[in-house]
Amino acid sequence: MTHLIDRYDTLLLDLDGVVYLGRNAVPGAPEALRAARAGSVRLAYVTNNASRTPAAIAEHLTHLGVPADPADVVTSAQAAARLIAEHVPPGSRVLVVGGTGLRGSLRAFGLRPVSTALDAPAAVVQGIWDGISYGLLAEGVLAVRQGAWFVAANADTTMPTGRGELPGNGSMTQVIATATGVRPVVAGKPEPPLHRESMIRTNAESPLIVGDRLDTDIEGATRAGVDSLLVLTGVSTPLDLLTAVPAHRPTHISAGLSGLHEAAAEIRAEGDGFSCGSWSATWSGGRLQLSGSGDPMDALRAACAATWAGVGETAADEDAVKPALPFLPQR
Repeated sequence: MTHLIDRYDTLLLDLDGVVYLGRNAVPGAPEALRAARAGSVRLAYVTNNASRTPAAIAEHLTHLGVPADPADVVTSAQAAARLIAEHVPPGSRVLVVGGTGLRGSLRAFGLRPVSTALDAPAAVVQGIWDGISYGLLAEGVLAVRQGAWFVAANADTTMPTGRGELPGNGSMTQVIATATGVRPVVAGKPEPPLHRESMIRTNAESPLIVGDRLDTDIEGATRAGVDSLLVLTGVSTPLDLLTAVPAHRPTHISAGLSGLHEAAAEIRAEGDGFSCGSWSATWSGGRLQLSGSGDPMDALRAACAATWAGVGETAADEDAVKPALPFLPQR
């Protein structure tokens, strides 16, 4: 039997909501990734989180039973540092509104991290960090007003944790953006720099981007022209999938990373609808109709295929798909 993972040589894996939630592993994720590594599939951990160093992230993953070395980790901090290094002279000062992950990445690209606008930095870079203070944000505002180039590691408005969704870097950057009227250039997903960094580091020929967010992971894959897998262990829900615009529609859908080692789902066009497993779905009169029994994931796959075909380049209305939700995977 051919498994989904057999189609790819490299997994470009998001972390938050895919491999772990906060400090704890997503159930089944370590086992699925160990099996992938045993099958000679390259694992690259691609995260919009810029707060920690690759070494710290790899240590965390190893503690959770996930196979990882620092070289396997690609962060938005690294992508932001490369972006800045290509924009400013070597050795330039960069004001860091963030943590050690950003500082280490800047040094690796020959840049000098600083903490005050008095140093006349050439750029300001901001990434999520629980130590961000009013004073540091104020220094960022002053530097941007003085003409420093403003870069955000990512624009995620929220980030999943074991306690629920908390404010992400995209929310925090609004402080500097609102105070200065300057919008940051974004290095992280779904913008191209982070996936560009991932491709440079992995030399992947047949990659699969795996994530839990439609607006970052899946849109990033769409922009890169790479296949994607959406897992339902983080932010995105079945309703989000059904109402997704084309750029947010993944190639594959799975409950979690264990789906990598299952047979690739077969979605069949039948008459005016689609079927998957023992489920059938049609889009008729502007509404989704779903019938069948069995695996709720197959119901979701059939429902998405019918809905996306029915609405084309637009997004489905929530009221048109809500009657199907009781038959779909529950969060």
